[in-house]
Amino acid sequence: MATATKRTTRTTSHSGAEETLGARVKSLREAMDLSLRDLSERSGVSAPMLSQVERGDTSPTLAVAQKIAAGLDLTLSQLLRLDEDRHIVVVRSEDRRVQRRRGHTVEELTPPLPGQRADVSEHTLAPGVATGGSDDPPMHEPGSRETAVVLDGTVELFIDGRRHELRAGDSVTFDADLPHHFENNASSEARLFAVVAAGLRRG
Repeated sequence: MATATKRTTRTTSHSGAEETLGARVKSLREAMDLSLRDLSERSGVSAPMLSQVERGDTSPTLAVAQKIAAGLDLTLSQLLRLDEDRHIVVVRSEDRRVQRRRGHTVEELTPPLPGQRADVSEHTLAPGVATGGSDDPPMHEPGSRETAVVLDGTVELFIDGRRHELRAGDSVTFDADLPHHFENNASSEARLFAVVAAGLRRG
């Protein structure tokens, strides 16, 4: 009986860890607007296996977890939350999530936490490059608001049919669910910080 009791306790605890990881994977996948099939293609892990992981029916091996993390643009430590210390998460400069698209580099400065309501990113635009391409992320969710601060160079913000020129040190705040994009029409590289807060009410 004693042996059976210990085995039951261990299984229950393990199941709790599986459910926690599964809920995190699902939350992160949905935050990236990915279907199970999308994540399967990005990670190389089958959709049925991903579904089992998200439901907490199975615990992935480290190799599978590594693939899932890569599919979510995370390191394994970030997926397993090994970098977190209570309520503090440190993102080292070398661990930033980076995306590069046609001369537009995006570095995510905030960690990928489920339920996070604001994201901070650094954008670098080569001369003649604009954001808002066909392979850029979809427009922000309704009610989102964005603040951008130009660090270097000059950029132009096009929003709601209007053009706004922004130089180093300038900032702008706008409703991010409206069609918009930044352009660097200068001869030198431009950098800016962007802070997007989701789901704010207008008014």
